[in-house]
Amino acid sequence: MTSRLVDHGWAEELDAALRVEHLNLCIVSPFLKKRAVQRILAHAPRPVRVITRFNLADFADGVSDIDALRSLLAAGAQVRGIRSLHAKVYVFGARRAIVTSANLTEAALTRNHEFGLVSDDPEIISASKGYFEKLWAASGIELTIRQLDEWEQTVANHLARGAPHHMIESLGDFGAISADVLSSPLPSAVINAEQAYVKFLGEGNNRVSLSFPVRDEVESALCHWALTYPANKRPTAVKDGALMFISRLTYDPRDIIIFGRAIGMKYVPGRDDASTTETEARDWKRLWPRYIRVHHAEFVAGTMANGVSLNALMEALGHDSFISTQRNHALGQGNTDPYNAYRQLAAVQLSSKGQEWLTDRLQIALERHGRLPQDELDKIGWPTLPPEWTSN
Repeated sequence: MTSRLVDHGWAEELDAALRVEHLNLCIVSPFLKKRAVQRILAHAPRPVRVITRFNLADFADGVSDIDALRSLLAAGAQVRGIRSLHAKVYVFGARRAIVTSANLTEAALTRNHEFGLVSDDPEIISASKGYFEKLWAASGIELTIRQLDEWEQTVANHLARGAPHHMIESLGDFGAISADVLSSPLPSAVINAEQAYVKFLGEGNNRVSLSFPVRDEVESALCHWALTYPANKRPTAVKDGALMFISRLTYDPRDIIIFGRAIGMKYVPGRDDASTTETEARDWKRLWPRYIRVHHAEFVAGTMANGVSLNALMEALGHDSFISTQRNHALGQGNTDPYNAYRQLAAVQLSSKGQEWLTDRLQIALERHGRLPQDELDKIGWPTLPPEWTSN
């Protein structure tokens, strides 16, 4: 009988526990991510019962995955939901129990500072299993594929509207209510995107000064819910979850200033083409009618002077600034000058180094100057979707 305190290597601890016992797996985890769930399922555990949160705001914020739940159901797992769930407990039959701060996410298992107990002590295993069974009995009915499909559509529609903060509670929490579970604040979503772009607003002949208010640019471009592309260039390369840095062409000095960021959604024909009403309201959308819809947008408060210079990024990283120049340098052919890499483009894709550099600098700017207040974005307004895109 052993019990160990553990402060790192949680992925290895779960793998080791599943090698000891893969039968009768019980999991309590508020947040679930697909890669971490697949790590568990690779051991073919049977049966599997999972208690998690069914708050759709978690899925909209990216701290939990609908695809993770879908993977569990496809593997035959039973899944139930509890509101305000905070505990994290893993019970492996009668052989091992883990009580930890780590959710079933790759970040928690491999990167975050998490602490907990790994035990083969029968008393601790029994107490952990008893806690699970108490929650299971209080957690209501089991999740179905049909529910997941409905939730996925609801979340997608919310994100397609720009994910306005004042509407987050309207998404709904479908977990059971249990007075025995402690509540916890919602953690901030960590942006670690597979793709990252700098999207350019404005053209060479209509640059703005560094004293131009950020709010005025957001109101003019409506970039808190969509980034526009020209009619002849559908932005099909952008994937769901892409990190979109939002920038404006400026003069004195001649530069491109990144003043905000958001999470992008892949282009869907019809849904993401400007409607007649939208082009009538803003005539420039006749030339720029294609949308990459974005959500969870945030912008530096004040003026463009508070943003981050793209020139500074290119000076610091050179050919490592963008995917294209980094690739050409590795091949020993093609353009490697970042200043020539984005000409005549609506957006440029950042390298991983470029994404890291810009994320750090923009975070500093947001903390130093503050964010454009949410009530200001609410005053600017949020889009509506046609009925064919909102019906479940």
